Amino acid sequence: MQQLGFIGLGIMGKPMAKNLLKAGYSLTVFNRSRSAMEELATAGAMLAESPAQVAQRSHVVLTCLPDSPDVEAVVLGENGILAGARPGMLYIDHSTIAPATARRIYDRLQANSVEALDAPVSGGDIGAQQGTLSIMVGGDKATFQRSLPILQAMGKNIVYVGEAGAGQVTKACNQLVVAMAVQAVAEALTLAQKSGVDPAKVRAALLGGFAQSRVLEVHGQRMLDHSFQAGFTLELHRKDMNIVLQTAKELNLPLLGSAQVTELMNAMLAQGKGNLDNSALITLYELLAGL
Repeated sequence: MQQLGFIGLGIMGKPMAKNLLKAGYSLTVFNRSRSAMEELATAGAMLAESPAQVAQRSHVVLTCLPDSPDVEAVVLGENGILAGARPGMLYIDHSTIAPATARRIYDRLQANSVEALDAPVSGGDIGAQQGTLSIMVGGDKATFQRSLPILQAMGKNIVYVGEAGAGQVTKACNQLVVAMAVQAVAEALTLAQKSGVDPAKVRAALLGGFAQSRVLEVHGQRMLDHSFQAGFTLELHRKDMNIVLQTAKELNLPLLGSAQVTELMNAMLAQGKGNLDNSALITLYELLAGL
């Protein structure tokens, strides 16, 4: 059995790491917050003092971190993964970062005989807990095939998309669709309420028609309940939308809907609501509607 390492034990990373332990893998973990590490230790993981030490103990190192600078620091920085890596090691990044950053890290690791996959995930904290994540993967196809048993311990819909960076492009597309779907559901439920029609009944009707979606099902219920405890925060989704817009800018590609929903997220962050679930976007519409 391969020795695995996992760095980044947040809302997504912690349950993903636990699923690797449940699958029988030997796991070494590192996280900035010690409490998360200790929770994994009780589940059977070994603790490390740095990303470099994780790499020294592992055949495969996985990360799930907030943003591009975090990944670059953990992989390429002092006492980072590269500092402890051996030739032939595999690095799998489940973070959502800029495609350009993923390609740059891939090139650096390749130059040091370390394989790399960019493998961002979708499915939220529920999917991470249940091991049903969608995983979109970029990198060498043979390396992807070698990694499949590991990925299958955390996800169900696992798709090889293409060369390095392709996984992150796919995740950017995913976040674009989710953001605009959240916006659409928020607008629909606000329209119903402003019209004097029960938004819960509107949602129930839409769930039986062509407008049915996972966003309408899950986020629509959160909007009705005004239950905005973060599964995926507005702040992180806005970060992802900035990746979408930056990638489009590099391609001279106008994404008008993406730009609009990102500005709405900016307004939510300006109100100090960045730590709420992204379904809280409806509160901005309710404010504008005088509800």
